[in-house]
Amino acid sequence: MSDLGLLLRKAREQRGYTLDDIQEATKIRKRYLEAIEQGDYKVLPGSFYVRAFVKTYAETVGLDAEEVLRLYHKELPKPPAPETTAPENIIKPKSRSVQHNDRWGKIAVTALMWLFPILIIVVVYAYLSQHAESNAENSDRNSQITTDTASPSASLTPSEPASPTFSAPASPSVTPTPETVTLTETKKSGNKTYYDVGPAGQLHQLKIVASKPGWIGVQENNSEGKYLYNGVPQNTDEIVFDLTGTIYVNIPHPESTVIQIDDTVVDDGDSVGTQKFYFTQAEAGTETDADSDTQP
Repeated sequence: MSDLGLLLRKAREQRGYTLDDIQEATKIRKRYLEAIEQGDYKVLPGSFYVRAFVKTYAETVGLDAEEVLRLYHKELPKPPAPETTAPENIIKPKSRSVQHNDRWGKIAVTALMWLFPILIIVVVYAYLSQHAESNAENSDRNSQITTDTASPSASLTPSEPASPTFSAPASPSVTPTPETVTLTETKKSGNKTYYDVGPAGQLHQLKIVASKPGWIGVQENNSEGKYLYNGVPQNTDEIVFDLTGTIYVNIPHPESTVIQIDDTVVDDGDSVGTQKFYFTQAEAGTETDADSDTQP
């Protein structure tokens, strides 16, 4: 076993992670993780992947990945340097067609230089002519004065005053007080616990606070769903999600982690070891999705 592999393995065991936990967190195959711990880098697909996998492994177990790569860079295989070939400077004489094109290009440039001033003169002349015609039309229109005598059409009959209308003052709106959150444990199987979150029709928030650094995984529906969070939070980090449908939470160290739904703390019963939780919005009724999880 190499020094780097021994360091990674010791950090993993101190945090209570198995290779299966690291595989689930990093999506790196277990046999590659074993090869990294043994220092057998030939098993990995290439030297580029060696550094990338080691960096991801170190971050997952809470180590400074850049410092690990700096200290053990001699142990890691170096990526192959790209082959560079000096460009050949070959000067070819211009062909007749190129010389012919150059001559016609010069002629075209000269013609454009003469046509451009002529085009400007034409545009200015057209603008002045149009402006003169517009002024002539305006003067003719102003010279025609017509006087119309308006006949009085106002009615002499006095109109009746409109009767005043009164509207009742609007009653002040009352903001409903949100109901207290309810957590109902619907199922427990090994280290998996299923909760229904109520009341229905009310938006709830799931908050995770870790007092010690350690990997945490949060996914949609179950362990096969899309990752909403996949990393190692620091002591002051708060992970917050809006609870819509079902959220799956994988916590290897529940003793140093607090889960809250709104302001209510989820009771994990002082559990030790990896715990997995399923939180389902009461109105969603997606317990079927959570039961389909087959991960250990």
